[in-house]
Amino acid sequence: MFDPRIEKLAKVMIHYSVRLKKGEWAVVYGSANAEELLKALAVEALKIGAHVTLRTHLADASYLFFRYASPRQLRFLPPTDLLEVEKADALIFVRGGWNMKEMTDVDARKMAEYQCARKELLQIRLKREAEGKLRWVLTNFPTDALAQEAAMSRVEYEEFVFKAGMLDKPDPIKEWQKVSQRQRRLIAKLNRLNTIRIVGKDTDITFGVRGRKWANCDGHNNLPDGEVFTGPEEDRTEGVIRYTFPVIYQGKEVENIRLVFQKGKVVEASADKGEDILRTMLATDEGAKRVGELAFGTNYSIQRFTKDILFDEKIGGTMHVALGTGYPKTGSKNRSVIHWDMVCDTRQGFTVYGDGKPIMKNGRFLI
Repeated sequence: MFDPRIEKLAKVMIHYSVRLKKGEWAVVYGSANAEELLKALAVEALKIGAHVTLRTHLADASYLFFRYASPRQLRFLPPTDLLEVEKADALIFVRGGWNMKEMTDVDARKMAEYQCARKELLQIRLKREAEGKLRWVLTNFPTDALAQEAAMSRVEYEEFVFKAGMLDKPDPIKEWQKVSQRQRRLIAKLNRLNTIRIVGKDTDITFGVRGRKWANCDGHNNLPDGEVFTGPEEDRTEGVIRYTFPVIYQGKEVENIRLVFQKGKVVEASADKGEDILRTMLATDEGAKRVGELAFGTNYSIQRFTKDILFDEKIGGTMHVALGTGYPKTGSKNRSVIHWDMVCDTRQGFTVYGDGKPIMKNGRFLI
């Protein structure tokens, strides 16, 4: 019925990522041009006796909303959205889209106001996830727009996506189980550390991680996956970091970001392009100025930057920091309506120290 690769992806997402069971309720969100995967996911869920709701969106719908919505409409929280995040057993997100630059001219303040109104949804979702009551997964469906953004042909991008998710292997689930075991051993060592210091060109920054738990990203929340992360202590980030990779927010690019932290808080911020967006995001709320996540990318089958955080934060040998809300399961107490990932390329000329001793050099772990 479906492209065999799409069918394989649906099986991994349903049976491994969210581990859907008979009688459970899954809500599948995605753009209409990801129709083949959306239908494959619905069929796979129905086969095991689960209940499934499809939520699709149309081309230009997001742009038109932000163009015409009044402040009152921006702040409106649909009861259906609240119901789904409170009651669903699994949320499945499929990213596709028609135009990655759709939101370029939308006022960043409007988007910030919209996110603020949805703070309750995010906190409920994080709480239920930490309690083991909600599973979720996010993936990409290869579309022309995503391929173009990644500077690839559609065929090349499809191969890139499926290889990064190990869907080119005979048994992808078994491969992700191997990743899980390997990263579990790494996490056992990271969990013993009190500080992480990252030193390289234009960067010397230290994060306090005492008592925080590292999480194993092994294909359960993202496909592709491949990272380990924690939520640093909220008042113990010190130093400066520069991001050579562009940071993308709702299609808007912010380039050459430099952040200075004191006592866990951003005290200086600059960018060569999109500095107004950077400052707007930092002003969203108090938690937006603090670090919610510190992570290392471990998927070495991803080596090129694609302007898509789903892939870029997994690039083997890189690290990333998210400003804003942290994940309660790591021990993070930082709360915000944003979670904004910024990737730093640490594959050349960088050393990462754990409690003063080198634990990673030029993108490869030493432990």
